[in-house]
Amino acid sequence: MKSPKSSNDKKPRSLNKSNKGIVYLIGGGPGSPDLITVKAKECLHKADVIVYDYLIDESLLSLGGKDAELLYVGKKSGQHTMSQQEINKLLIAKAEQGLAVARLKGGDPFIFGRGGEEAMELAEAGIQFEIVPGVTSAVAVPAYAGIPLTHRDHSSTVCFITGHEDPTKETSNINWDSLAQSPGTLVFLMGIGNLGNITRKLIHSGRPAHSPVAVISNGTTPNQKTVTGTLENIEQKAKDANLTPPGVIVVGDVVGLRGHLNWFETRPLFGKNILVTRPEDQAAGFVSILSGLGARCVQIPAIRIMPPTTWKELDRAIAGLSVYDWILFTSINGVKYFFGRLQVFKKDARHLSGIKIGVIGPKTAQALLDRGVIPDLIPDKYSAEGIVEALHQYPLTGQRVLLPRPVIARDYLPEELKTLRAKVDVVEAYQTVQPEYDQNQLDDLFKKGAIDMVTFTSSSTVDNFLGLFEGKSVGKEISKILVACIGPITARRATEKGLTVTVVPDEYTGDALARAIVEFYQTL
Repeated sequence: MKSPKSSNDKKPRSLNKSNKGIVYLIGGGPGSPDLITVKAKECLHKADVIVYDYLIDESLLSLGGKDAELLYVGKKSGQHTMSQQEINKLLIAKAEQGLAVARLKGGDPFIFGRGGEEAMELAEAGIQFEIVPGVTSAVAVPAYAGIPLTHRDHSSTVCFITGHEDPTKETSNINWDSLAQSPGTLVFLMGIGNLGNITRKLIHSGRPAHSPVAVISNGTTPNQKTVTGTLENIEQKAKDANLTPPGVIVVGDVVGLRGHLNWFETRPLFGKNILVTRPEDQAAGFVSILSGLGARCVQIPAIRIMPPTTWKELDRAIAGLSVYDWILFTSINGVKYFFGRLQVFKKDARHLSGIKIGVIGPKTAQALLDRGVIPDLIPDKYSAEGIVEALHQYPLTGQRVLLPRPVIARDYLPEELKTLRAKVDVVEAYQTVQPEYDQNQLDDLFKKGAIDMVTFTSSSTVDNFLGLFEGKSVGKEISKILVACIGPITARRATEKGLTVTVVPDEYTGDALARAIVEFYQTL
């Protein structure tokens, strides 16, 4: 849990005349973190406290400030961390301390989210508040299942109904007769556990038993699952499919359009759980590609990039840059740390004048271009072997070559450069270390079969990842997992470690690896 901000690190916020804080009642969207609003992001960023619910994707919590206090108050069937009354008191107490409070709720706070109740309590206590609407699951989840709630040929009205009324009420205020006779679309929220009662009441009240129904579980997420049927058979179909909350039930002719409009669940990697071992700050693009193709990405970076144990070697090289004929960058990290250190000495790209620059591939080349440097050499094959092959066209005898890289790396490149009679200085620009993780959570990922494929982008990601499970019984499960490697060197290392590699792209990039994964699954 994050600790509260210190008193001298307060962010500016709107205060009312009593100098109390403010509460933002925020709709966090239907499940996918991509569907949160810009306004919600802004409020989360400036909050001192984030009070969040059960259905919130935890990645949204990272939108808060690094010192924001995180308070979980989730409620699910039979398990209430706090009662609603306790939550109300908590919001008021934090605001009375002069804090900015983000009350993060699933969907929209005013659509069966009890946001109205919380706002009333805040108003009566004299606490300033703002409502930040969210994308409600009532609309978003059917859309992700390919079901438009209205369509000029099928339905001109839509009705939202709670699938779980307040159990303390003496009588229901749902007019089942009116719902049953309505020609429009009916949308029930939080109703999977009550599905049988809902369908029976609709049939009893006059809705035809053959009326189309869809039940959508975990909508807008990679775990989305949709079952369609009719009022008379949907309960059994949902049980057979083992659908679990949260869920949305749609009743109406528009359900039939799903056969034509099912865009989300038909993506090539939908339903696949792919583990990404790449360092977190470099994995965003790769994860975005896989997610866009429908995969659920589980990120367990096997490498953490850190500054070198000492800057001594790199500083010496930068001080004597003029002696070098070549600088070869074998990763984005090498570029990042080299140029960062260059700035420490008040130097920039102009001090590389006269030095040829080589890179291992297009991503590293882009990192240089971002710093105003156009590389002289990009090999056709994005590997150390490719660099050596490309360098054969240059006279290297007596040439001074600088290699800024981690200490732990293959010796192939410097040794081959020496055979070409170059003088090579290998300097530590950064180091790679193995992160620490909760061992029980890691084991559960594989014991429960939650991973379909593991991806590796370097030999060190293979070594470090397998090192996390050394001596553990779960190693047998890992050896059965499908493995995708960015290139033949990484694949060879994985094979040496006892893994069976099933995917290796022809081009050694993250984009190509994602394409190769898609092609692999399409051939199954």
